[in-house]
Amino acid sequence: MLSSNPASVRHRRPVAPAALLLAGLLAGCAGDVKGVLGPVEATVPGASKVTMLVATTRAPDADEGVLFSGERGKSAFAEITVSLPPDGKRAVGEVQWPQRLPGNPATDFVTLKVDKLDRTAALARLHTAASKVPKRRVMVFIHGFNNRFEDAVYRFAQIVHDSGAEVVPVLFTWPSRGSIFAYGYDRESTNYSRHALENLLQALARDPAVGEVSILAHSMGNWVTLEALTLMAIRNRGIPAKIANVMLASPDVDVDVFRTQVKEMEGRRPKFTLFVSQDDRALAVSRRVWGSTARLGAIDPDVEPYKSEMEADKITVLNLTKLKSGDSLNHGKFAESPEVVKLIGTRLVSGQPITDSRVGIGDRLIQATGTAAAAVGTAAGLVVSAPIAVIDPHTRNNFGDKVEELGRNIQDAGETAGHAVTSPLERVSQPR
Repeated sequence: MLSSNPASVRHRRPVAPAALLLAGLLAGCAGDVKGVLGPVEATVPGASKVTMLVATTRAPDADEGVLFSGERGKSAFAEITVSLPPDGKRAVGEVQWPQRLPGNPATDFVTLKVDKLDRTAALARLHTAASKVPKRRVMVFIHGFNNRFEDAVYRFAQIVHDSGAEVVPVLFTWPSRGSIFAYGYDRESTNYSRHALENLLQALARDPAVGEVSILAHSMGNWVTLEALTLMAIRNRGIPAKIANVMLASPDVDVDVFRTQVKEMEGRRPKFTLFVSQDDRALAVSRRVWGSTARLGAIDPDVEPYKSEMEADKITVLNLTKLKSGDSLNHGKFAESPEVVKLIGTRLVSGQPITDSRVGIGDRLIQATGTAAAAVGTAAGLVVSAPIAVIDPHTRNNFGDKVEELGRNIQDAGETAGHAVTSPLERVSQPR
């Protein structure tokens, strides 16, 4: 907050452009409602329901409307039912957040029911649910960086509904503090959670009621997913056949590290589908931060060595670079594009390959539409987020003096560090 003392104002250095941009992107988010997971009593005619099982390594929160915090805890489980507004009241790809509590089921996503479960009860409900869906399919979703618990719940409900997928939805959510200043903490939380995700996948593979498992991971969630699958392959000498499909959306993973992970998955591997976009601004900043040659989610699959490597490893690549979405950072196209979410539901989850060739479906998606993970802004290594629209385009955090402090620190870091932050971000369009 700026001081009212004129002398103080005169001696204060100007805020860097990147900090001002971040402030603008976040200005509309401060009034977001906390505690939306508190159940409402009833829904409305025409509303849709999605019931998902949740496995998490987050610590419980004392607020029943929050359920789980961003801190690390023991493995926990729940079953949550979400109500979505009638289709005529919303667009495919949108999550409509309540403006006040309780939310209005006619216009908002609201929670109808929450059951906290132990592991035995959760697996029993999964067993029962899987036996009732066609071909006994399960879809596991792993969210990305900067996600509160409710962000992941409501976004996954949107994906399941909009895709039309006849699956048992299972959300795996790891401890993210939901703050753009917590990239390092979030990254370490994925490492903290990899054994828990592996244990969940092993349980799904062992359950006789489960016929097939598809995995959808986004951004930083790809790291914990690939680590869990690597552990699973080493332990089982291959990945069980029930783990059929793995969709890697905008993975914030170093390409060289990915090559190593794929090689370590000796024996049987699932079908991998990679969603990439060369205009992903979040991953462009992440590449500068990590000093890597490329982030997996931003490669061009038509150039070498990626073209030959993906073909040799039988990895399907969908290039969404020309696909338009409402995400100004081009980091969440897989969830916000009607064409992509419907593709997930109607092809892959229905048992068909997501594409018969590496470019065919991608080209048709582009025709149908007509056309960061982090940035270091201080010499001390203060980490801030670029992917403000990773899953939920609203960050919902009160920054106070941090934005101004960030601006001062960017200047202190010098011209090179400042350029690494401002160059990708200054091209981001104004907030919606």
